[in-house]
Amino acid sequence: MKVAVLGASGRAGSEITRELAARGHSVIAVARKPEAISAAPGVTAVAGDASDPAALADLIKGADAVISALHFDVPAQTLLSALRQAGVGRLLVTGGAASLEVAPGKRLIDTPEFPEEWKTFAQGGIAFLDALRDETAIDWTFFSPAAFIFEGPRTETFRLGGDQLVTDEAGESKISFADYAIAMVDELEQHRYPRGRFTAAY
Repeated sequence: MKVAVLGASGRAGSEITRELAARGHSVIAVARKPEAISAAPGVTAVAGDASDPAALADLIKGADAVISALHFDVPAQTLLSALRQAGVGRLLVTGGAASLEVAPGKRLIDTPEFPEEWKTFAQGGIAFLDALRDETAIDWTFFSPAAFIFEGPRTETFRLGGDQLVTDEAGESKISFADYAIAMVDELEQHRYPRGRFTAAY
């Protein structure tokens, strides 16, 4: 496939770009500083500002799908507008874990352990997911990571979930960026969660 990755120089974006290239996909790697994107076969690094939907539409035109690894300061409607203008029908989003449920009706962000300083950023992810849930034309998927996502090994072993936080036997919810990228590209290829949200953790 031809896939545009937004935020391709960041931690999640760079791992996703690397995973796509390793599987033979053609990648349009979009970043404000494209020189920070590692060279790889099939990867074309381009400068772009995702906050400008018309300019972004020109960059992603011809892609089969867009994977966003951006922060939530770019609203969902901005990205959806760019996809519509470009005629791209599929969007996968690197989401947040805050809205995952830890008990029926109780989200991770509602727990006392959730750091206060993370809440503003987390609310942006929640608003983004809410906006996607109103979208009916573009096929979207929101991929919430585990509660803790870290620089770590590529194990290729993890569990998937839906709207509930996935934890291990010790009650911890974590995944490496490398394994997160595997799960994201798996979803691109297997398309198991159309217009839905999923998560992954060890």
